[in-house]
Amino acid sequence: MMQLIKLFRAQDWHVVFSSPAAPSDHMVDLKSYDVDKAEIALNDSSFDQFVSQYQPTIVLFDRFMMEEQFGWRVEQECPDALRILDTEDLHCLRNARHIALKAGRNVSLKDMNSDLAMREIAAIYRCDLSLMISDYEIELLTKQFSVPKKILLHIPFMLDSIEHSNFRPYAKRGDYISIGNFRHAPNWDAVLHLKTTLWPLIRELQPKAQLFIYGAYPPPKATQLDNPKQGFHIKGWTDNSSEVMQQARICLAPLRFGAGLKGKLVEAMQCGTPSITTSIGAEAMHASLPWNGAITDDMQHFAQIAVELYHSEKDWHKAQDNGKAIINALYNHESLGQKLLAKITELSKHLKEHRLENFTGAMLRHHSMKSTRYMAQWIEAKNKLKN
Repeated sequence: MMQLIKLFRAQDWHVVFSSPAAPSDHMVDLKSYDVDKAEIALNDSSFDQFVSQYQPTIVLFDRFMMEEQFGWRVEQECPDALRILDTEDLHCLRNARHIALKAGRNVSLKDMNSDLAMREIAAIYRCDLSLMISDYEIELLTKQFSVPKKILLHIPFMLDSIEHSNFRPYAKRGDYISIGNFRHAPNWDAVLHLKTTLWPLIRELQPKAQLFIYGAYPPPKATQLDNPKQGFHIKGWTDNSSEVMQQARICLAPLRFGAGLKGKLVEAMQCGTPSITTSIGAEAMHASLPWNGAITDDMQHFAQIAVELYHSEKDWHKAQDNGKAIINALYNHESLGQKLLAKITELSKHLKEHRLENFTGAMLRHHSMKSTRYMAQWIEAKNKLKN
């Protein structure tokens, strides 16, 4: 989201960031980016007046839930505004994989064709453009759900190239690191998998190994896993994730389900920290380029290759170089930013024609958004009576 905001501000666009979420101590200072911030309420017609007053040229929804809540209101008050959905990742894919994992089987068509998928893909159809960070998910949408390619745009993370890498040297690094928000289900599953399966295997091969796990919002059930005698340290929140990543020698990400691109693995590359992950962890992240470490779904091999890479300075530097090549080849902010701006310009010039070619989207806005609209109005009326 910050990468998008920076891109838009670089064009001297007036950006207003509005959210129904409660303020957080760790929020970015948007004023320093000359971005206005506004609080909005769910199921409240005050948003109608808010968006009507601004009459935005473009409205970007952060994930499909926001489009469900506010899409019909935007269409009602600002019908000519270009509507863009930033999917972040496909929630329905992550959910399907989670269901299959808990059942101990592969993902089925029934898992994918869920109520969540219907909601999420309906939001994609209703918008003029959906930003996809994973080309794997674009292929899934177009082949399995027949979503037209013209309403999808592949925009992964937009990052600075690594030109002169002053990475912390191998000899001044030590220990393993794992990082991720504890409230995110794939991350919590990975922590449990580390504790029960993977870390004991690593300690067998490297008895003095130490693992430090960072992430926001660690619940008591997470902090209770902390065991220094086993070299298993739950650290929780860190003010500087890059700093702790650069202190580690190897990043471990044994993700068993999920979707999208993994920010922790991108940050590992940016910090020159080789990583060991799974096929789901590395999905859509490196094209045909060699990974900056290793990819394996076999936990015995995962442990073995992690320890080998930890102790081989030559292989470690090669993995580091691989990460640098991935960042520079696939995540260049200049080329990706120009790609997005060109698409926005094209759609803005031909918006009526573009919408006429998306009959399914028009049909969904006509029918499905009516139910969302009336539900929101019913909740608002109920709240007024309650108050």
